[in-house]
Amino acid sequence: MPTDAQAAISVLRNLHENLVGITGKLSADDVRRPSYADEWTIAQVLSHLGSGGVINKLNLDLALAGRPAPDQEEYLAIWDTWNAKSPDEQAADMAEADRALVETYEGMDESQLTTVRVPFAGMQLDVVGAARLRIAEHAIHTWDVAVMLDESATVDAAAIEQIVDLTPQVAGWAGKPSGENVAVQLTMDNPVRSFTLTSTDAVILEPGANPALPVVDLPAEAFVRLVYGRLDPAHTPEIARGEEFLPSLRAIFPGF
Repeated sequence: MPTDAQAAISVLRNLHENLVGITGKLSADDVRRPSYADEWTIAQVLSHLGSGGVINKLNLDLALAGRPAPDQEEYLAIWDTWNAKSPDEQAADMAEADRALVETYEGMDESQLTTVRVPFAGMQLDVVGAARLRIAEHAIHTWDVAVMLDESATVDAAAIEQIVDLTPQVAGWAGKPSGENVAVQLTMDNPVRSFTLTSTDAVILEPGANPALPVVDLPAEAFVRLVYGRLDPAHTPEIARGEEFLPSLRAIFPGF
């Protein structure tokens, strides 16, 4: 049975292969089309994933070498490099940058998978934590591209399994009080989870049920997109219960 780290790395591999399959079909006109992400073209989303792959690999390489985290200037230089690429280069180069990161993870031995700590935003993450953050970035932005080509596109189910429990952390900075007091219980399947959301002066999403609150029962995939600001009415599946709360929830999670 694979470890948590091996399972997360396997998801990264599958996400990579899926995105390469999508981008391999894009024309020069396609990459210049708008993505779902506000103010970004498809090429710019792919550039973000490409530069993110380079930065994640830099952090991982330094961790494997037992060296300290890079200076912020190194990150800025990577972003500048990718921003200077043409749209065609951004789309084409993403695949290599993403592949290199995945292969670095795949090359780690059992000891490294359990002991290495990867620098990220002033924190030291274990391999599972670092990989899951990349899964979240990758899966959501892949959807930003895929949904512009196929309106029925959904976020990868295996990725949802890996990142649904990160949503309280994401909600802490992505959630914005809307001026309306909201308190609901969010229940879901695939995977089964319950969260309690309150929004007053701050947005707080916590694991666990609260039977005293009204229920919003929705697929986990839709819940994750909600927190990431990607559950507009045109891309909302059937909601089992609590559909009337969705406008209020969308206002709390405007996206980023």
